Amino acid sequence: MGSLRITLRAGGGRRAERRLPSGTGRLLAGVAWLVLLLGLWLWGGPPPNGAPAGPAGPATGDMAAAGRPSPAPSATGPRRLDIPALGVRVPVTARDLDEHGALAPPPPGTVAWYADGATPGAPGTALMAGRIGDAGARPAVGQEIRVVGADGEAAGFTVREVRVVARDRFDVRQAHAPRDDGRAELRLITCGGTAACGDRVIVTAYPAGG
Repeated sequence: MGSLRITLRAGGGRRAERRLPSGTGRLLAGVAWLVLLLGLWLWGGPPPNGAPAGPAGPATGDMAAAGRPSPAPSATGPRRLDIPALGVRVPVTARDLDEHGALAPPPPGTVAWYADGATPGAPGTALMAGRIGDAGARPAVGQEIRVVGADGEAAGFTVREVRVVARDRFDVRQAHAPRDDGRAELRLITCGGTAACGDRVIVTAYPAGG
């Protein structure tokens, strides 16, 4: 049974306190500890001993920098880029932006398309990048570019502007910025120079007949 303890209080009063047996106190303490552990587990936090609850993600939250794989091909995304005047027919692969905000380089022999941007022919700027043809090959104003989709349909564009920018002066944000908001636009970024990919060639094209 529990014991009774008399405690003197200020002002001459007395207070009776009942003490629980030592075994009962230990039992209640154990139950409280189990409830605490259950609460932490349900919340998803680490247990009290400091062991991690699961694998930690990238410290910066930058998935591209952490090696995120390329997006799966879109059902309506581009599959091939054709530039008839240059004899170019290259496959297109969906890519994300890298940690610098530039379109991640595609595998050799392909052109990258920014999968989170516009689809070629839809309103907005469809961004593509990669080396095309021989070293130094570039489209000219007035030439045609065709982007073939997964359904086999081709969206035709006419080149309206070609700009060459030195590699050390290349501004990613400016290169990606749309020229005409709300209008379908194709932006192709490729290389100039000879064997090495030196200067950047920024090609802007709009739907043929538009």
